[in-house]
Amino acid sequence: MDVSFLITVIEFMAALFIFLLGVGVVTIAVLYVVDITQTKHAVRHNFPVVGRMRYFFEHLGEFFRQYFFAQDREEMPFNRAERSYVYRAAKNVDTTLAFGSTRDLRPTGTIIFANAAYPPLDQDAAPIGVLEIGPYARHPYRTASLFNISAMSYGAISQPAVNALSHGAKKAGIWMNTGEGGLSPVHLSGGCDVVFQMGTAKYGVRDADGLLSDDKLREVAAHEQVRMFEIKLSQGAKPGKGGILPAAKVSAEIAKIRGIPEGQDSISPNRHPDVDSAGELLDLIARIRDVTGKPVGFKAVMGGFDWLDDLMQEIRTRGIESAPDFITVDSGDGGTGAAPMRLMDSVGLPIKESLPQVVDIIDRAGLHGRTRIIASGKLITPAEAAWAICAGADFVQSARGYMFALGCIQALQCNKNTCPTGITTHNSRLQKGLDPVDKAERVAHYAEHMHHEIGVIAHSCGVREPRQLQRNHCRVVCADGRSRPLNELYPPIAIHRSNSDAALLAAGD
Repeated sequence: MDVSFLITVIEFMAALFIFLLGVGVVTIAVLYVVDITQTKHAVRHNFPVVGRMRYFFEHLGEFFRQYFFAQDREEMPFNRAERSYVYRAAKNVDTTLAFGSTRDLRPTGTIIFANAAYPPLDQDAAPIGVLEIGPYARHPYRTASLFNISAMSYGAISQPAVNALSHGAKKAGIWMNTGEGGLSPVHLSGGCDVVFQMGTAKYGVRDADGLLSDDKLREVAAHEQVRMFEIKLSQGAKPGKGGILPAAKVSAEIAKIRGIPEGQDSISPNRHPDVDSAGELLDLIARIRDVTGKPVGFKAVMGGFDWLDDLMQEIRTRGIESAPDFITVDSGDGGTGAAPMRLMDSVGLPIKESLPQVVDIIDRAGLHGRTRIIASGKLITPAEAAWAICAGADFVQSARGYMFALGCIQALQCNKNTCPTGITTHNSRLQKGLDPVDKAERVAHYAEHMHHEIGVIAHSCGVREPRQLQRNHCRVVCADGRSRPLNELYPPIAIHRSNSDAALLAAGD
């Protein structure tokens, strides 16, 4: 190599290094002056330049906490043990553990199932029973699906994510809920059963003035895959507040599906303007059921129960056919999407308190088997789902469980357009990492594992199939350190599913 050329290169590199060093020194000097003279941030004032690193490490903490610092059972909203179960189930690999459980059975509220002395043999196990929803609708819905996909709007989650969920739901024979963002072609792409959710803004079924349109309802109901309609009164992430879709996610496609302006924040009213009483809620249910011919129910987080008592009284006045075909009970301890922390943290009852009481209200009103109960809210493992069935739920559904099946790493970026796994972003570069074909398989595997392992719990408790689980099969650790059966804490009001539903289905068959 020419020596003069080598010397020239060395001189250039040296000059570049000196230049960059000078720029670095000047930058640090400027930042030092800015930090030492500002008064808004005490750390930056007292530790100029270096104090800025705290923001960087605080941001990184969201990603590294779950890998290096948190114990298996301590992280929120979902701990490593819960996430690991979903990941393994979705990949269809071994979900067994070695050397004993890491779960502490002592905390108040811990769920323990009461195993039977003489459980049924494997050959005596029965398939999950078929239930009918909406006997007074023109097109009732009959399904055996037990663990379904909860509400996630197209727009809040990405196109490949919805695509994977739709195809995975079809493979597993479960339903998926559209969320309040309207019905898109992607929801229908996999051929699965769909529950159309109508939020307070009436996305997808609104007219030019934002009011509910019967013509739009008929258009949605014309799709055979749309099996039920759900009126969203409130959800766990933000009880008492409408949905929030940031402007960055309101693309031309999303705007067309929802019927809203492109590129603007989409914020729904905090309640349905046309529903301010039990009578108006039943009027809306009756209108949608009459127009669509499909079963209609509502979703709500419970903050109290007086309003449900009023609803039951109104149903007694009007007749049993006026009752909602189902009620989805959501938990008040957070959920997917964007929500104010003050609501996510502090408003609404958790499902372990509200679900048994809602079931009892339905039973006292004589609506057992007429109004189905769907449990939703942080129920992502077989034990949690089995508890809900013991408490009286007919169906269980999950959003975040299926997000983990899609590959969610709990990066806590759902309210931004920066989801690293491509699930809650419209950034095409990030979406490329989500292969809908592969993830559809994982969604199906997760659902299948859940159904199988809920069945394993049921068999251990001495019943042949999950829907025969009752409150006496589940115990709850109380403040004195002793466990008590759920039927002692919440004495059941009516005969449970195993008898009444069998008679109902026999008559229908």
